[in-house]
Amino acid sequence: MSVIYLLLTLSILVAIVFFIAFIYAVKKGQYDDTYTPSVRMLFDDELVKEKNKSTTN
Repeated sequence: MSVIYLLLTLSILVAIVFFIAFIYAVKKGQYDDTYTPSVRMLFDDELVKEKNKSTTN
């Protein structure tokens, strides 16, 4: 029975540590913009092509 209390205490402590890490990440802006970084590399080439067209005309 004492093992259950020990495991329960340890699991609650681990959950608290992960919750604190999550709150820290949210406050530091880790989850602010999840869409733009994933597609930024797809649009970089189009911007370069548009600049080349406008400079040659």
